[in-house]
Amino acid sequence: MKPTQQLKALEARIGYVFKDRDLAMRALTHSSYGDGQRRVRDNERLEFLGDRILGLLTAERLFDLENTKEGDMARKLNALVRKETCAKVARACGLGDALLLSPAEERQGGREKTSILGNATEALLAAIYLDGAMPAVATFYDKYWGEDFALIAKKNMKDPKTDLQERAFAACSREPVYTVLERSGPDHRPLFVIEVSVETIGSAQGTGKSKKDAERYAARHLLESKFT
Repeated sequence: MKPTQQLKALEARIGYVFKDRDLAMRALTHSSYGDGQRRVRDNERLEFLGDRILGLLTAERLFDLENTKEGDMARKLNALVRKETCAKVARACGLGDALLLSPAEERQGGREKTSILGNATEALLAAIYLDGAMPAVATFYDKYWGEDFALIAKKNMKDPKTDLQERAFAACSREPVYTVLERSGPDHRPLFVIEVSVETIGSAQGTGKSKKDAERYAARHLLESKFT
């Protein structure tokens, strides 16, 4: 299917039709596309803007939860804006099918990579905002983040690293060990993949924009897989 047809199919799924088609195509264009010969600009600048828009939309909705303290709000915001959550949105709306990737990136499974899908979701948010202003992007957010937001809003967001340390020590008198598996992305927007392991219990991985965030997500994943 041609890129323009893929865009139309995506618009039908998300319920938004772009007035600026070039802007929409830029949001779908990964930096690998065209091997340096592309005519359409890639989506990296849109990712930057979309990341901030996502944070604002999430913060506004958390602020409306009257009984939520600042520290708990921050932890809930981090859970809702992380790359895994954005990639989940991308899969829900079929964003990966519409992306423009290089043949090499596509062969390497780029359409299913969490980092690529997460970044593309942020770029799409920015494109909808620039094309249709805040009401349009808020509608998209509520459609695709609404379920996760409702679940996380109810959770007691105790720091997962502290929770894991307490549970691991109680279960086997062992401390969690955190290991950096991967660091990617530019210096101003790094992405870390970290593994946490507890002897005799198991291990899990987490991805975040800082080591601290990646460690928290890894701890949360291990808690969810071994202690629930």
